[in-house]
Amino acid sequence: MLCLLGGKMFVKEYKIPEGVEVRVEGNKVKVKGPKGELEKEFKFPSEISISVENNKVKVKSKIDKRKYKALAGTIAAHIRNMMIGVTRGFVYKLKIVYSHFPMNVSVEEGKVMIRNFLGERTARVAKIVGNTQVKIEGNDIIVSGIDIEEVGQTASNIEQATRIVGRDRRVFTDGIYIIEKPIRRL
Repeated sequence: MLCLLGGKMFVKEYKIPEGVEVRVEGNKVKVKGPKGELEKEFKFPSEISISVENNKVKVKSKIDKRKYKALAGTIAAHIRNMMIGVTRGFVYKLKIVYSHFPMNVSVEEGKVMIRNFLGERTARVAKIVGNTQVKIEGNDIIVSGIDIEEVGQTASNIEQATRIVGRDRRVFTDGIYIIEKPIRRL
């Protein structure tokens, strides 16, 4: 990563890893790698530009103001996450915790079904977003995929499905909790 603050230009750049292809077509960025392909469309003012030069992705801002620098940094971070996703992927680990009633968790047709949570008769449902894979291994749930937004949203949906309201959290510790998040270094 490189940030240049010379004159009136702000540049954020990342080296493209080996085996990854990045294409920029207007506001669309396509990243292709060994694990798959991601495409994202960005909406930004004309003062910001995205380019691929010398095996590096560069996000430039012609205006050296905080708002534009923040937007350029956000776009660069999204592109970095896309490159990490197509090379390594992202994995969230969740833990099933219960002390009162044993939970039964299963994956069915794009949903995670949580049965017998606090002895409830109806199942709680968490939606699986996009091309995310969910595996259940004992009391662990592993959520993986190449798009960090889809993987993170799926893990959050599962955690939020077992949220307890109106009871003492110190006594009712039952639920599904995120215990490990991916490391996002390129």
